[in-house]
Amino acid sequence: MVNLLYTEVLKLKRSYMFFISLLGAVAAPFITFVSTLVKQHKFSDQTFLFKAFFTDVNFYILMLIGVPIYGVITTYLFNREYAERTLKNLLTIPVSKVNLVFSKLLLLLLWILTLTLVSFLTATIFGFIANLDDFSIAVWLRSLKEFITGGLLLFSLSTPIILVTLLIRNYVASIIVTIMITMVNVMIYGSEYSALYPWSAVEVITTGHFFKQYAAFLSYMSIFATSILCLILALFYFQRKDVQ
Repeated sequence: MVNLLYTEVLKLKRSYMFFISLLGAVAAPFITFVSTLVKQHKFSDQTFLFKAFFTDVNFYILMLIGVPIYGVITTYLFNREYAERTLKNLLTIPVSKVNLVFSKLLLLLLWILTLTLVSFLTATIFGFIANLDDFSIAVWLRSLKEFITGGLLLFSLSTPIILVTLLIRNYVASIIVTIMITMVNVMIYGSEYSALYPWSAVEVITTGHFFKQYAAFLSYMSIFATSILCLILALFYFQRKDVQ
């Protein structure tokens, strides 16, 4: 497993994908920063707080930007061997298919957490540039916890994209799926149904804004049931499918 992870990291070092993903990580903080500057100019008598700024940045990541970016990264990691036709050679070492999947999952987790921290630190810098009020270590740490929680939950929902990638083996299908997921996020945001839809439930859990119509555990259940079911299906398909 360690050797497989090391191999994946070496392959990533030779790719521009990681550096491109960093641009995606700063997109939400930058958009929120520009929006805040416009509001400060328009409503100069209002107070703009760090906590609200962090919340807005995390909202954009969880509901709009994160799913497409992480979906492309997931597809890149799990489609690379097919695209470069190296999977057959890799499995003759021999390497367990299960270990291969979990090594890629571990790299994906580290990648997502790295992007999450980059987004958070960028948001912190932009917050100081915008001269926002009410900064404190307590607010900073609480917001960091929300960012990391959201990143971990979105990581757990990468398994449906893994399944789609293994089944269809191209970026187009994954991009279409992530766009559809994001569109549903936008459509049901603010309604009680967002507590049941796995990807919007991430935002509900992260912010703690649960709905009285549904118990909190249903939001957790929708995420983890989707994650585990798709992981099992992906492993089953990958194990049974002949390498060509």
